[in-house]
Amino acid sequence: MNPYASFLGGQPAIPVISATPERLGALLAALGPAADRTPAPGKWSAREILCHLADCEVVFAYRLRQAAAEPHHIIQPFDQDEWAKVYSGYTAPAALELFSAARRWNLALLKALPPDTFAKTLNHPERGEMTFQVVVETIAGHDLNHLKQIEAIAGQPS
Repeated sequence: MNPYASFLGGQPAIPVISATPERLGALLAALGPAADRTPAPGKWSAREILCHLADCEVVFAYRLRQAAAEPHHIIQPFDQDEWAKVYSGYTAPAALELFSAARRWNLALLKALPPDTFAKTLNHPERGEMTFQVVVETIAGHDLNHLKQIEAIAGQPS
């Protein structure tokens, strides 16, 4: 099960994940100081979403490499809310810098892998068995979900 598949709407994953750093950079530039504005109680600001994306890209880097290298890899889930407790210590530009660097590294990996890697199966304890390709699609759908959230924040009056 891929909870982010609906965000893709049939788009191929690699072009989506390739475009995300530039889209995030443009949104951050447009937001300026408003990146710290919380859209509603209990919701993350654009800066916090960027921090989450940076954390997730580090996690995806590990997951992709482990899944490519090991047979029947079991993904280790993480609690995003626990990780978010320290986001007040991070800036949006630093989060974007980390995200963009890790994304470039992950894209280089994806381009270097033999095609049969994308059919490898792995297991997510909360989502069950999936292929490596589904992980890549999850990354793309996750990007689109959070881009939509940041775009909504950018469209709100200050």
